[in-house]
Amino acid sequence: MRSPNRRSRRNSLITAGAAVLITLLGPVTPVSADPARAAKSPEDKTAAQISALQAIKKSVTPAESKVDSALIVEQRRRSNSTTFNKLPELQTGVKVQSGNTVLVDIRAHKVTDELVAAIRSAGSTIRSVSTEGKTVRAQIPLWALSRLSARGDVRRVETAVEYKSFHQQDRAAKDAKALSKEDKAKEVEARTREALDSPKVAAAKIGEGDRAHAADTARQTHRVTGTGVKLCALSDGVSSLAASQAAGELPAVDVLTSQEGSGDEGTAMLEILHDIAPNAELGFATAVNGDASFADNIRALRFRLGCDVIVDDILYFNESPFQDGVIAQAVDAVTADGAVFFSSAGNEGNVAEGTSGHWEGDFVDSGVGIGKFAGTAHDFNPDPNAKQVFNPLSANSGNVPVTLFWSDPLGSSFNDYDLYVSNGQGNVVAFSQNNQDGTQDPYERVQTPTAGTASGLRLAVVKFRGENKYLALSALGGRFKDSSDGLKKFATPGVTRGHSAAKGAISVAAAPANNPLPYDLEPGDPANPRGPYPNAYDSTQKPERFTSDGPRRVFFAPDGTPRAEVRQKPDITAADGVQTTLTGFNPFFGTSASAPNAAAIAGLILSGNPGLSPADVREALTTTALDIAETGVDNRTGAGIVRADLALAYTGASPQPLARAQKPSVVNDADGSQYLKPGTTATITVPVANNGDGVAASTSLVLTTPTAGVTIAPRSKYYGSIEVGQTVTNTFKVTVPATAPVGVPLKLDAKVTYAGSTSPTTSTFQLNVGEPARETKHFAYSGPVLAIPDNDAVGLTVQIPVTGVGRGSKISFSIDGDTCSSADGATTVGIDHTFVGDLVGTLTSPSGATATLFQRSGGTGANLCQVVFDDSAARAFSTVSASNAPFTGSWRANGSLNALLTDSVDGTWTFKVTDNAAADRGSIRTVALHLNGYV
Repeated sequence: MRSPNRRSRRNSLITAGAAVLITLLGPVTPVSADPARAAKSPEDKTAAQISALQAIKKSVTPAESKVDSALIVEQRRRSNSTTFNKLPELQTGVKVQSGNTVLVDIRAHKVTDELVAAIRSAGSTIRSVSTEGKTVRAQIPLWALSRLSARGDVRRVETAVEYKSFHQQDRAAKDAKALSKEDKAKEVEARTREALDSPKVAAAKIGEGDRAHAADTARQTHRVTGTGVKLCALSDGVSSLAASQAAGELPAVDVLTSQEGSGDEGTAMLEILHDIAPNAELGFATAVNGDASFADNIRALRFRLGCDVIVDDILYFNESPFQDGVIAQAVDAVTADGAVFFSSAGNEGNVAEGTSGHWEGDFVDSGVGIGKFAGTAHDFNPDPNAKQVFNPLSANSGNVPVTLFWSDPLGSSFNDYDLYVSNGQGNVVAFSQNNQDGTQDPYERVQTPTAGTASGLRLAVVKFRGENKYLALSALGGRFKDSSDGLKKFATPGVTRGHSAAKGAISVAAAPANNPLPYDLEPGDPANPRGPYPNAYDSTQKPERFTSDGPRRVFFAPDGTPRAEVRQKPDITAADGVQTTLTGFNPFFGTSASAPNAAAIAGLILSGNPGLSPADVREALTTTALDIAETGVDNRTGAGIVRADLALAYTGASPQPLARAQKPSVVNDADGSQYLKPGTTATITVPVANNGDGVAASTSLVLTTPTAGVTIAPRSKYYGSIEVGQTVTNTFKVTVPATAPVGVPLKLDAKVTYAGSTSPTTSTFQLNVGEPARETKHFAYSGPVLAIPDNDAVGLTVQIPVTGVGRGSKISFSIDGDTCSSADGATTVGIDHTFVGDLVGTLTSPSGATATLFQRSGGTGANLCQVVFDDSAARAFSTVSASNAPFTGSWRANGSLNALLTDSVDGTWTFKVTDNAAADRGSIRTVALHLNGYV
């Protein structure tokens, strides 16, 4: 790191009436002595407009100092338009929605029920709550900003931190108007319907990434397919999951409850994972409900769903390059627990290809005073005989986020830097000037104007107050480029950052698998590289020109204490430009596609080497990677491009059996019934299935129970060798004591041992004692009609008291109604809602067990009426389409209802509905729980 004081050449400030920013725009043009002409110069415009913004910054109250500066300026714009006559082209970037509300992240010292209630009482709707991340995301009225920030438990109120994924698209596709949720729902429904109606034809499918990475060869040679491994993705959403499953492209996916998200980048990533590791289990959670929620979901995938390999493709703009924030800390937590984590390196370009919009280095005092109150501009030019306080952007750098960080610890920046964007006419078009007084992050962020107005854009960094610090300035998706009026571009390596640069993460760059990216990144660029398909990668392969470069320089430990280190990033390179079945992802370019290709190869490595550590997986990938850029490990491609066959040859791999006990069946020896009964003996048949890649040799099963008084004979049985795909059964005698209470489950633990690294496997089954009662008892919600909060993660709950059942033998749940209609505002249906695809419904037992009933299914269809959720139903509700509306009949829930019967069913049950998208509304009117006890 260079000294922050390598030079200081502060010139005397220009006196009033002269050109205030004589060198702001690079080459010096003499300024006319005519005051009228001087007032019109771009230099004077820029200075005057920055002064106007600084005046607002100086006037904020203590409560306002805890609010994002863009929010304050937008608030004042709406209350006093006179101030903004001086700022004719200014864009705050704040997205104000109906009711003058804005989406914000409320950062707290501690998230409490009292704080959440206070946010609600301010007329807000809650999007997400992260207790561990100390953040509440909410849509709140502008007038309530200072009221909330004045609370002692609130640390800061920020414009909701935004994110980007690394799906590489041309500018027309990025700028095109997104499909409405109605059109997207119709598209998904049409695909689902087509898949359900089409005959399934089993066919071996080798994708471009599969072949380019020689993963097909690796599976054949080593006979490993992902057995025993769970691969999980985080991205925007899995809106087309049911359609991909109906088409046979995906198996069952374990989606974290209420975290299915919206969009289909997640579905596309899951298809890539499944193509390369077809026998692996899959899981998903959204990453786009805020940075704190993202971190929570990373942990949940590992600690709740048991994911072995996790991959994401999201960057939040506030992720610091200099310190591991909440997301990076979550990555390191799951890798410390044994998970392998992959992340997209990014599509932000690199210095070697001339595609970078990143600069970092020490602040250099230009000597150019900025604004009315304070501040000096940073000098980008390293030439001691010249100065330049603007870094010019290319004409294609419109509508991109620009971030500025400096080397202070998160949450305790005493040094105050600001960021401004001006155009060629000298007008300030975007700004970020938050107060940093010891409790804020060292971070500013702006959005450049749209492409049509982006001509002549340039960035200026102003030190408003404090010490000279090391800076990182990034135009994410933009590019620094020499301007037509003589400004020189200045770019440096190191744009990749955030959790992809965490020590525990494997950061993945991109190289095409087949055809080249079908458009120029910017007009006049060199041709994009192509991939080897139908051949495998070799050392002649070229990386994508857009892939982000490293390394990543870090100054602080997660707790903010100084810790200087340089991390090699990215780590490896993998395939993009691969086919999926998703609209808009065919082909799928960007490091969003390369990361799941690498993660799936890790799944094959773990499948053939159970128990291998994350460090060993990393070693196998980096040691065998093919060098494709600068000799050795480089800052664009890391160790090089990975090949599955080479990695598996390095680790050694063997096909692993996976023998597991399946659900037992019961025949009572006394009366031939299918029930265990007190004082009787029953024959229990226990199947063992081998769904692995290798033969389960010398298989045996030990059946035990912790239930007092129950005897099992014999304790163990030999099952012999079980071939791949085969199921073998054996029987056991289970005697139940006469004193066993009816309805209390008998717990059976089935431990299967065999020759193989995945041995043993343990399964637990609960068989209820007693004969189910034929009488069904009904318990209905009988309260008033309740409105479901629109686009609110907390949602609405209704309670259903249950008494007099004891242990439950059977359960179903109904959404009732008298006359079923799909009309808007229907008053005779159980749940009226104009877009059922917005809704997630869950049922929670008195013991706290929860099952998901429905989850974002039904699309544009309106209203649920006379719907019964029953585990024995023929069809799953996840397959419904709008044509089924109003939704009636019997359906399987997303989760198992019988799993809620492990304890007494007496007590208070909770039915919860959340509305996960804006605009459509509805209410709960009548729902009921139906339970059978025991004879």
